[in-house]
Parts: sequence; structure tokens; C-alpha cells
Amino acid sequence: MVEQDYYELLGVQRGADDAAIKAAYRRLAKEHHPDRKNGCKESEARFKAINEAYDVLKDPQKRAAYDRFGKAAFNGGGGHDPFGSAGFEGFSDIFSTIFGEFMDPRGARQNAARGADLRYDLELSLEEAFTGVEKTIKIEAMAQCGTCDGRGCTGLDRCTSACSTCNGMGKVRAQQGFFVVERTCPNCRGSGEIISNPCPTCHGEGRALNQRRLSVKIPAGVDEGTRIRVAGEGEAGVRGAAAGDLYLFVHMKRHPIYAREGTTLVADCPVSFTTAALGGSISLPGVDGHKVDIKIPAGVQSGEQLRHRGAGMSVLNGRGRGDLVARILVETPTRMTAKQKKILEEFRETETGDECPAAKGFFTRVREYFGG
Repeated sequence: MVEQDYYELLGVQRGADDAAIKAAYRRLAKEHHPDRKNGCKESEARFKAINEAYDVLKDPQKRAAYDRFGKAAFNGGGGHDPFGSAGFEGFSDIFSTIFGEFMDPRGARQNAARGADLRYDLELSLEEAFTGVEKTIKIEAMAQCGTCDGRGCTGLDRCTSACSTCNGMGKVRAQQGFFVVERTCPNCRGSGEIISNPCPTCHGEGRALNQRRLSVKIPAGVDEGTRIRVAGEGEAGVRGAAAGDLYLFVHMKRHPIYAREGTTLVADCPVSFTTAALGGSISLPGVDGHKVDIKIPAGVQSGEQLRHRGAGMSVLNGRGRGDLVARILVETPTRMTAKQKKILEEFRETETGDECPAAKGFFTRVREYFGG
């Protein structure tokens, strides 16, 4: 499952105020509105994602829930219902997470024994992000103990009994004046059980540090900051409790030719001033391995962008591709022969000013400013 962070979608920091979030939303909504993109499916999907992110972050309650629980707080509600499509059930899950130790101590112990989530930073090339790739990664973390198969004890018979200190609750309470303080049981360390013959390898935890290899599939179209959740591949839980999740954070390697802007690839292409004046063509290596030919019109100006449709990056969780943009940089020659200089001198002598209308218009305004 690939998740896009709402703050990253809007391009704001997590501590951004309401004004910054609103300004970012207005700018992006205007930029990606489908009416301005002639019904482009990619822009439509981006526009919907931006609206979803803003709908959550503009509301203090929804934003607080998102900051704490991420998209899990909405249970698939698309950001429009702070407790998801499950209604009261979604609220019950959140309420149970916060107050579960008072309502159901056994459930609280299970949550406490759950394995921790893991983070892995994965670096990809532009070509790998374009096609998608299967990567084998190494993870060193707590895994199920091989000696006791995660039971935490040796032997086949039952090897645990309820802790006599907390009566199996995992918590002990002590009254201090008007207040009741609840703490983790010091005898069983919150498990509620005592192991009579702990495993010599894991010392009763049911897990031990281990290094393992894991094969993960990266979908086509991922970008810098994309987060991929691999369920159940985090740290193992204590004595058979649920394992945590693994989160892959994608980082992109610098490409020698292209800069990436979403699904658009941009290449700065220096061309000679004669090519800019007379026209020509350039060839760029496509990210898919095919050559991309771009025609340069006569009279092109430095900074102009020549777009080749459908030659950019893959669309994440969608179809089609973005565009490839050649940004023209007209280069003035720094080394010329005497003959070349003579030719340019002859050209300058024949100039009328109409060859470069922008320059002519600018200096006309300058002369008018100084009274002709």
C-alpha cells in the first residue's frame, strides 16, 4: 500500500499554520484544476488528492487525529469523515487505543507487546522508479525466537502462570492522597504472566535479534518521499504478539540529465546561438531506453520549454505517463576564429533592429523614459 503524506502533498511543514496551508492549497488547486489541463487524468487525480489533504488539515480535530494516527484515523474515509466510513466503530477503535488499558487490560497488554514499526530508507534510480522494481533488503531487528518458536519458554507443556503481584492484569495501582497511580507491574513487566522455565536464547521474550533478507516490490511511479507500508514485517511481538509494520521511505538518486517535477522530466539543453536562430533538432535519451527527438523552431529564445507529450515518468497507481520538457538555454560562443568574428561583424552592420523585437521594444521604452 502506497501512502502519500498530506503535508507533502500540499508542500508545507507539519507545524505550518492555517494561513500557510490555505495558501498552499489555493496555489496547487489552481495549478492542477482539471479545467486548466484539458481533462488530464493525472491532473484530476492530483486535484482530488490535494482537496482530500486540505479537507483534513484545515480542520483542527481532523488534523490532530491525522498527526497522531495518520490515515488510519479515517479508516478509509478519504479524509471526509474524521472517524471513517465505519462511523461510531471507527471512533471506538481510537477511544480504545487511548483508554483501552482501563477498559480492557488484556487488550492493552497485547498492544504493548506488539512489535515496533520499522523504517527503511530505500534509494532508487530514476529508471527503477519509472519501471518499478523488486528489491532485496537486509533488516536487523527482533524476530521470532527459533529456539522456542516465540513461546518464550522451553518444553511443550504450559509454562506460564498468572502473575501473583498484579493478578494477571500487568498493572499495579497505588493510592497517593486523592489520586490513584497506575504503573507497570515490576514482577511481570506488564505481561501479566510469569514464565517458570524461560527460553535460554530469548530469556522469555519469545524473540531475539536477527538479520534477515526481505524481497519488496516497488510500484512504478514512486517519487522522493513516497512511503510504502509492508504489513507485518516490522519487529516481532513479545511471545507471539502481533508484529509491527515495515515502512519504506523512497529517496531518488540524482540523474545526470533530468530533474523531476512530479511525472514531468525536465532537461536543461544548451544550444548554440546559430541553432537557436536558424532552428534544428536535438536528441535526448528517454527514461524508457528509447531516443526522444525534439525539434527546435527557428528563433527560439533562451528559457523556452519544448514539451514532448507522454515521454515522462509513470503515473503512480495510475495509467499513462507524464511529459518530457527540454528547457532551451541559448549559449553565446566564448571562442571564435577571426573569420567567425568577421562574419558576425558583417551581420551587425546589416542589423535593422527588427531581428530582435524584444530588445528593440525594451530600448525604445528606455529612450522614451529619458525623453527621447
